[in-house]
Amino acid sequence: MYRTRDGHLEVLLVHPGSPLWSKKDSGAWFVLKGEVSPDEDHLSAAKREFEEETGVKPGASFLPLGSVTHKSGKTVFAWAVEGNCDADSVKSNVFTLEWPPKSGRQQEFPEVDRAAFFTMERAKDKMHPAEFEFLERLRQAAGPVGFEP
Repeated sequence: MYRTRDGHLEVLLVHPGSPLWSKKDSGAWFVLKGEVSPDEDHLSAAKREFEEETGVKPGASFLPLGSVTHKSGKTVFAWAVEGNCDADSVKSNVFTLEWPPKSGRQQEFPEVDRAAFFTMERAKDKMHPAEFEFLERLRQAAGPVGFEP
């Protein structure tokens, strides 16, 4: 999700709810993503995951941003949708994880523990480096509105 505020393009990023990410900030924010089910295409999965991880139904007009590959080999496909939401009020679905490790104790954690809108420059400080390319693609796709000096 992206929006324009005070003449600047802002993007919505999320922070993983896993305890493995709890003390990380710079480089630990991501675009919303998830697994593609066998019976759905990438865009349908993106819409579903957006709603599951934020509790917000995205708009209808999506800009394709292509894909990037993380060092782990995971390929992420992304689309941008213009919109707005109360990032402080996002409500994510949960997952179960053995925590602490090897304790035998299963705990539930939100997939997303925080969300926030960031200017394009601030987003580069926050987000995982593998996904920086999405920012430039969004800037190009969104047109002249939101260009920062």
